[in-house]
Amino acid sequence: MLMLSAAGAPLLRSASVLVTGQRLLNCNRAVVCRVHRLRHPQLYPTTVVLSDGATITARYHEPRKIIKLPLDLSTLSEEERLVRLQRRKPKQKVVIEQEVEDSFDVKKYQKFWKR
Repeated sequence: MLMLSAAGAPLLRSASVLVTGQRLLNCNRAVVCRVHRLRHPQLYPTTVVLSDGATITARYHEPRKIIKLPLDLSTLSEEERLVRLQRRKPKQKVVIEQEVEDSFDVKKYQKFWKR
């Protein structure tokens, strides 16, 4: 089947479009221009931080600003691993108790009490 474009040049349509009435789409079609779906899920642009510090922008189903991927501790040296494990532990709170010397004398204020 031969069709003409607006400029008069011939357009050829593939036989698969004529027989099925649908375009044959694959994953490369979505990459080139846009996602061809009837129902678009709500996706939010999110920055993903890889374990080596590199960042990429991806679409995520929840509205998040940043996602940080975990670091594999087995790839670190022994010193770096110990430093990271120390940072994970909760820090102990320092409690300072001060003794206040009290010079309060009750007998000085007994005259103000009502009986």
